[in-house]
This record gives sequence, C-alpha cells and structure tokens, in this order.
Amino acid sequence: MAHEFRLLIDGALVPGASRFDVVNPATGLPFAQCPKADAAMLDDAVAAAKRAFPGWAATPIDARAALVERIAAALEERTAEFAALLTREQGKPLDQATKEVRGSAFVLRAFAQMRIEPRVLREEGDARVIEHRMPLGVIAAITPWNFPLILLVNKVAPALVAGNTMVCKPAPTTPLTTCLFGELCQQILPAGVVNILCDENELGPSLTTHPDIAKIAFTGSTATGKRVMAAAAGDLKRVTLELGGNDAAIVLDDVDATHVAAKVFEGAMRNAGQICVAIKRAYVPETLYDEFCDELARLAREAVVDDGANQGAQIGPIQNRQQYEKVAALIEESRAWGTVIAGGAPLDRPGYFIPPTIVRDIGDDAPLVRDEQFGPVLPVLKYDDLDTLIGRVNGTEFGLGGTVWSNDLSRATEVASQVTTGTVWINQLMSIDPRIPFRGLKQSGMGTEMGQEGLEEYTQAQVIHAVPLGTA
Repeated sequence: MAHEFRLLIDGALVPGASRFDVVNPATGLPFAQCPKADAAMLDDAVAAAKRAFPGWAATPIDARAALVERIAAALEERTAEFAALLTREQGKPLDQATKEVRGSAFVLRAFAQMRIEPRVLREEGDARVIEHRMPLGVIAAITPWNFPLILLVNKVAPALVAGNTMVCKPAPTTPLTTCLFGELCQQILPAGVVNILCDENELGPSLTTHPDIAKIAFTGSTATGKRVMAAAAGDLKRVTLELGGNDAAIVLDDVDATHVAAKVFEGAMRNAGQICVAIKRAYVPETLYDEFCDELARLAREAVVDDGANQGAQIGPIQNRQQYEKVAALIEESRAWGTVIAGGAPLDRPGYFIPPTIVRDIGDDAPLVRDEQFGPVLPVLKYDDLDTLIGRVNGTEFGLGGTVWSNDLSRATEVASQVTTGTVWINQLMSIDPRIPFRGLKQSGMGTEMGQEGLEEYTQAQVIHAVPLGTA
C-alpha cells in the first residue's frame, strides 16, 4: 500500500484541502500525491506555533536539545526509507541521498550539543552588564528542491534548540521527505512546535507577510530571496537568506592537471550540478589549459548518467522540467560563445537527463559564465595573469563560495583572501560543517547559517545593565 503523506498542524497529521502530483524526475511521471494546504490551514499552523511558543521557550535548553537528539536518532533508524524517497522525488543517486539523510542526523546532533550562554560584557564591583539571548517566536522555514532534507534540518535544528517554534514549507517538487520528517516531529515534539505545510507556491506571500511570523529562514534563488526580503520589510521580520552562487575554481600553475581536473569535475557535477556551492566556472592557467580540458571531457564522457535508484548511477536527472529546459537552453546558447567538448544535449530518454557538459574557449561575458547554471555544465576559462584573474573572478553579483587549488598552501591562502565570497575552500570540495559558520556576500545571501553564529541568528540579544540600588 502506498504511503499516505500528511501535513503536520498543531501536533496532528492531517490531509490537505486538496492534493497534487509529485513527479519522479528520472521518468518525468508522477509517482505519488502530496497533500496541499490552503490559506485557512496556513493560519491554523501559524496560530498553533504561536500558542506553542511560550511553553517551548520556557522548556530548559537541555530538554529541548534532548528532543532534537531523539529526532536525529529516529531519522537514522529510517535512513533507507528516507533515502529511497529522496532519490525518487529529487533524482540524486541513492548513495548521495543516503549521505544527505545521515548528514541531516549529524546536523541535528551538532546543534543539540550547542548552548547559548549569557555573556558578561562588563563587571565592575557589584555592577554588571550582561547580554543574554531570547528566542524570537515563530520561524517560517522555506526550503528548496536540491537538498530538501538537510536544508530543512539546517533551519529546524538551531531554531528549536534556541526555543522557537516553526512553520515549514518545502518546495512543491520535493515535498515528500519533508512530510516524512513531519511524522518524526509529530511523534517526538509537543503539539505546534513544528508545523509542515505543502503547496504549489501559492502560500509563500501569505506566509512571509503573516504578522505572527517573527523570522523567515529561506534558501533558494537570489530573485526569490529578494521577494522574501521585500515581504519581510512590512513589519521588519528578521531574515536569513542563503541564495545563489557562481562559485569559481581557481587552479594555480603548480598542480597536476589530471588530479585536480578530477576534483573540479566532482565539484561541478555532484547532484547534477544542483548545489549552491558547486563549482560553476573553472579558471585554468594557459600552461595547463589543454590538458585540463581534455581530462574534464574524458571524465564527462565516462560518467554514468542514470536513474539515481539504479546501481552505479553517478549523475541523476535535473530535478524538474523548468530547470531542465533552462539548462538545455543555456547549453545551446553557449555554442555561440565557446566550444562544447563533451555532452551538449539532453539525453534521448524519459526523464530530465542532461549529461555532464564541458565548454572551453569561452569568455567572461558569456551567459553560462555570468549566470548560475545550476546544472551539470561547466565553462572552463583560460588565464595567464593571476592579478588580473582575481578581478575576473570577483566581477559577479554573487559571493557564496569558491575553491583554490595549489601545492603551495601559503600562495593559495593569499589568493583565497582576495576572493570576495563568504567561504573559500583550498584543495577541498564543499567541506560544510554545521559547527562552522556559513554565509554569503553580495547577492548570495544575508545572515549566517550553521555554527554558533547560526544558532544565535534565531535569537534576539538583550543587554541588561545592573547596579546595586543607590549607586546609580
């Protein structure tokens, strides 16, 4: 019997006002239905979270953290079930889906171990100035389709540990793992602490402007992030925005081209390139350029592109038809700007499959280089002067992440320090740790996710000045 997915409102798993199809991107066909909330359900969910907030905020942090730990354990127990569902709705290979599920449990545990302690700012005799942090209230978490589970948990874990309650809304093309996560929350958390609504993008404006929402935690495109920020301005809601990226890989001239090309290929093509911090453009010195491009093309031709549920699949489909058509059009357009040396056209099979595509001899002004492709397409650009290159790398509206590849760590660190992004990795790929802050610059985001600072983003600081009576 097929699993019947439900919304979570005020501690109850409930059917939606209607239902909508969820498509398996490997086939292009629906495989399940998702409950759909209406405006009345949204109001009910926010009201439930508002009612639950005082009790949850008053619960000692150790007790809140223990419940978050229980969610992590429950998620781990159902890893295979979550991973299989994640592959069906998102498309990524099963091994990558399994890592996402396990990573989500790790994130929950990492935040459950963090604490928010009062901070003494000044102490002079009996006079003290103390900063402490209070939870904000009801948090709206809006999550995307590329990593639907871990990007949800990145918000749920710190928000709950900090003492907030939540209304969560997943992307309409990948809602089911969020619904399944809601089943865990329903079994473990007090009623109303976490509420989960699904829609087909109709409820976003009502959620982001709702007067009882204190903060919006959003991950998605820069264009949508701007709309979220504008919606929050009406009553000055707090926002955390983790938005798009156009991350550059800077390859220095002292590396082995074959070895680093394999790393860059993995960083560009993991999850079919649908990662905000994936490598979106590679800059390679002229002396290594031909060898590097040849190796990327070989890797692209040999990669196994298939349904993520099939053993041996390395690259799955694009997650949805709209993104598939966007990436296909961008590849076709790139032929006028450069030379396609691998891939170059969607596969002739059901589903939304685009093989890894490498484009060389392309310039900085090409749309494929300027824009975030969010697909398995990598432009490879040539450079001969490192000082000039930094200006080229930084000449974008984005500033999320990037990589530098070199056998000289000091030299690589100096280059990395000149890149205007929130994170730069040297000789490694997307090493994201929930204990380390992650943030974007420029139009790649606002605020901090993860780390102690990410936890504190879900609080309001209050400073208390205290002196003995009669001394002021």
